[in-house]
Amino acid sequence: MIYLDNAATTLQKPPCVGQAMLDALEHAGNPGRGAHEPTLHAARIVYHAREILATLLHAESPDCIAFTANVTQALNTALCGLVRPGDHVITTVCEHNSVLRPLYRLREQGAEVSFAEVDDTGRLRYEQFEKFLRPNTRLVVVTHASNVTGNLTDLAFVSAFAEKHGLTLVVDAAQTAGARPIDVQALGVDVLCFTGHKALLGPQGTGGLYVRPGLTMAPLVVGGSGIHSFDETHPSQMPTALEAGTLNVPGLAGLGAGVEWILSQSVEALHEKEITLTRLFYEKIVHAPGVKIYGSFDETDRAPIVSLNFGDEDAARAADILWEDYGICVRAGAHCAPLIHKALGTVEQGMVRFSFSHQNTETEVLRAAEAVCELAEEG
Repeated sequence: MIYLDNAATTLQKPPCVGQAMLDALEHAGNPGRGAHEPTLHAARIVYHAREILATLLHAESPDCIAFTANVTQALNTALCGLVRPGDHVITTVCEHNSVLRPLYRLREQGAEVSFAEVDDTGRLRYEQFEKFLRPNTRLVVVTHASNVTGNLTDLAFVSAFAEKHGLTLVVDAAQTAGARPIDVQALGVDVLCFTGHKALLGPQGTGGLYVRPGLTMAPLVVGGSGIHSFDETHPSQMPTALEAGTLNVPGLAGLGAGVEWILSQSVEALHEKEITLTRLFYEKIVHAPGVKIYGSFDETDRAPIVSLNFGDEDAARAADILWEDYGICVRAGAHCAPLIHKALGTVEQGMVRFSFSHQNTETEVLRAAEAVCELAEEG
């Protein structure tokens, strides 16, 4: 089997991830719910995960990191906690449904939303941001990298735009956290949402958000926190403010181990390997007959994603052939990002997405490219 569906979830994790999870299952209690060793061990696990993520993202402190079940919950927390009826939000057609659906619901509740468009290679039309600006514009939310085209968003531009107009910047880093260097302070990011099970190499059921110090938002969920139990309102201090109920301690143990492994290897080195593999695959298939590749490959820096179609062939059927005949795992369809498919004209056909990890080998990538060329030749 050749696993090239890493944009959906990384399958191959360092052994330390599973080992950390097993240790937590066997020895960790409920963090913040006692003073005995098992609960203290759990608290140390959770704090280590906060600390190591703060290091990875260059956050001001571990208290800036709040945990959720996934990036979808993190984005819901941010958007629903910051946007009020009458507010205007600027976003893009590149967004995942984890951004779009909360925004649509907020729009039904009285918020307004504008969508920056893309050119025929899926690159954002940044000049539209200024045109969309209104007196009631409060927030900008963008994906750091499209999960469909792999194109990166110019966060420096968006951050400067947000700062110039006093807007809050929320970033969906589902495809980039762990896969490329991110410095939230240098980039001027107010909120960065991440998931644990992709490039951070953690298990499914983990995720969270970085929140800039001084920025407050209404919590999405309230309840038990382990502190201030007699208060009628949920605690307001971070990170407890955005965390209610028992955390996924075994999952966070695995996430912390995954991030620690990434830092030990160097994010930059892992990123360079992924981009090298992506470029190798692209160069081997770019001239295959009838193959249409989506996204801009003029820039060397991008997410390790190559999405394509074989002529007019249905993407789902092509993905089935790749699995059944070649043992290659890819993702076909709309990838939960409908607006970018509308923009690129692939609503009916979908796309076949190959997504790479530093865990992949050059041999696997060359075999996948060979399979694409063979299918293209067959027409």
